[in-house]
This record gives sequence, structure tokens and C-alpha cells, in this order.
Amino acid sequence: MAAIDASIYEEITVESFDGNRSVDLRLGVISVDYYEDVFSQTITAKIVVSSTGYSTVDDKLQGLYSGLPFRGGERVSIKILGNSESNKGLDFSTKDDYLYVSSITNVITEAQREAFTLHLVSREALNNEVSRVYESYSSGTRIDTAVEKIIKDKLDTKKPVEIDPVSNKYGFIGNMRKPYTVLTWLASKAVSEDGKSAGFFFYQTQDGLKFKSIDKLISQKPFEKKYQYSEVNEAPISKNNDFKILRYAIDRNQDLTKKLRYGAYSSKLSTFNPLDGTFATGTIGPSQNTMKNLGQEQDLPDIRAKGNQRIVDIASRNMTQIIDVGTLDVGIGTETNANPFENIRQSIIRYNLLLSQTMTMTVPLNTNLKAGDLINCEFPKLSVKDKELDPDKSGLYMIKELCHHFDGTQSLTSMKLVRDTFGVYGTNNK
Repeated sequence: MAAIDASIYEEITVESFDGNRSVDLRLGVISVDYYEDVFSQTITAKIVVSSTGYSTVDDKLQGLYSGLPFRGGERVSIKILGNSESNKGLDFSTKDDYLYVSSITNVITEAQREAFTLHLVSREALNNEVSRVYESYSSGTRIDTAVEKIIKDKLDTKKPVEIDPVSNKYGFIGNMRKPYTVLTWLASKAVSEDGKSAGFFFYQTQDGLKFKSIDKLISQKPFEKKYQYSEVNEAPISKNNDFKILRYAIDRNQDLTKKLRYGAYSSKLSTFNPLDGTFATGTIGPSQNTMKNLGQEQDLPDIRAKGNQRIVDIASRNMTQIIDVGTLDVGIGTETNANPFENIRQSIIRYNLLLSQTMTMTVPLNTNLKAGDLINCEFPKLSVKDKELDPDKSGLYMIKELCHHFDGTQSLTSMKLVRDTFGVYGTNNK
């Protein structure tokens, strides 16, 4: 079988929130969509159900929607088999992996037909809504230590947790915020283990929860197979088609005005120390940028401002901050709680550069791909001569978000890809 072939539903079962009733939805499922995103703290899914008959619920023939009935909070077990040798399928059929109904929309009920859409989330997303971070963490607490404790104590998850080590410490008070809010906030303050780059993501995939450094994501090995775009496909049953790019569109290719507005090239930070009344100022620009990238070195616009200075070398964003000194220390403290010059400017540049280019792409189903993975894409150059590789458009991309789509006729993976620079050869594929 080919990766684009129809999906095989081995198990799609819904159990009522009181645990007394369950229904097999497989015969009524129109489609299943599964979502991941490095900007989303939880995985989500959507099941479209349509039924023209009755199902057996409590040994009675009745409609699915009112027979269970659906009220939100139902437990859903999903197991979709891989439809090719390269696909492992999708499995949320064990106790620790079940998804839960968060809402039901598009409900249509008629005499002989009913249809509705189930929106699913992970158990951790529900735990997040009923948990609060109220503890305080001292200024000597490493950020990765705080992240590990919050995930363990507040989210009560049995799923694997992957946390990249950080180099900086940060003290803070939870202020009764939800765990996801605090974890995402800490991600923007974390500095990589080598101390050279700020900016992390906190997100969830089918493999578990992740607190990952952007630089480490960029430095990982890409998916083993290259994806190639061609207007001519081989025979439908050919396995070579499993890694063909079916369609793609470049959504954004640089936005100079927005980058300048956000300080993606150069930014300035001014701080005030209330302990000794001193001010400090620092500017970071392209020459101090030691961050890794997915392609070649970044091309910078050579537009000159007053004094013949490049606009990218002028701080286009100015920030101010009062230094936190001794706030969370016992007694009289004089040490600074984290150095804002280590993370604020770097994280702003890191996040904005990563989203310099965005592309949407659809390929035959590949459930091995996850948000945060790298893939190598090859696109032909627009030429009347022999087809050559486009050296600018081709290269490594990071999967910002993806959707695995399953239905009775085909199986697809749609992705939004991002990268910071152009070029086939760069940090990871010289």
C-alpha cells in the first residue's frame, strides 16, 4: 500500500464520562484530523461523524449523539494503522494516552440522519484548566528545574517529558497562573546550555511533552528521507511517491518592516538598578548574532540610513526594564535575579528570525513526522533547461505545525514549515 491510500481504523471508541457506556464510531467516521504545533501546549484532534442509522447503546438501537449521550469529557480511544511500510500509524488507545472530548460542534439531527464533530484534547490540557502555580521559586532556581517540577506536580502526566538543559537561573512567583501559561513564559526566558542563544518552545507531540531549545531543534538530524516536488508522479502504487510533495505555497518570504518593528536585527535594552541607582544600556546587532541557522548565513539588506549606517545595525526596538534585586531572597539580598541582557534581546531575535520564511506543504501521510522536526525539501528551479535544484528555495525546514488527515479515500499530512535563512547548505547539511 502507498502512504496516500485510505486509512485503516482499527479502533475509535468513545466512552461516556461516567464510564458506563461506550460506542464504536468506526462505521460513522467521515474523517479524523490530528494536530500538533510548537506554539501549542497540547495536541488536539477532530473527528467528523455521520450516521444514517442506529447504533447499539445499552442494548438499544438509538442515535449516537443522544444515545451515549455526548456532553463533553468523554474518553476517546483511537488507533489508526499505518497504511504503508514507512508509516507507523497513530495510537492513542492506552490508558495514559486517551484523548478527551472538549466540545461538540456542527450537530445536525434529522429523522434518519445525524452528524456532528468531536473536538479532542489531551488529558494534560484538562488538568491545566484546574491547576494553578502558586509557589515561589528562589533566584537560584534553574529554569529547567522549575519546568520539570511544574510539569510533574501540576499536570500529573504519565507521558514522556523531554526537557533541554538551560544555563540560566530565574526566580519568580507563580501568581496563581495556569501551568501552561507559566511554562510558555519560562520558555521565552530560557538560555541554551552553551549560553549562546535564548528562546525555547514548550509544546506537546504524540511522543509526549517537550521543553526544547530552538537552537537544538535547528541542530537535530533531519528526517531520513528527502521530500521532492515534481509535476510528474510515478505510478500510483509506487513507493517512491510516498515522499513526493503534492502541493506547496510560500506564505511569507521575509517582512522587512515587521522585522525592524520587532527588533529582529538589532535591539536596545536599558535597565535601572534600584539598589544603587545606576542605569545600563546594551545593544545587540547582526555582528553579535551567534545563533545557528537552517541555511546559509543570513542575507541582510544593505539599506543605508543617516551617516551611511546600515538600518540593520541600528537598534529598531528600544526596551526598558527595572532590575530585580533581592526580591525573592530571604533577608536582605543584593544579587540580581537573572540578567535581562542574557535573554530578552536574544529571544526576540531568535523567535522573529525563525519565522522569516513560512511555507505550507501537503505530502502523503507520514505519521513519523512531528512538530519541531526538520525535513529536507528539494524544489526544481524554474528554467527552460534541464531541471536543476533551486538552491534558494530548497534546503532544511522546521515543522512549526502539522495535521495528519485520515479518511476513507486518502491519507495526507499537511504542514506549515518555517526557516530563518535561504540556501541548501547550512549548519546541518554542509
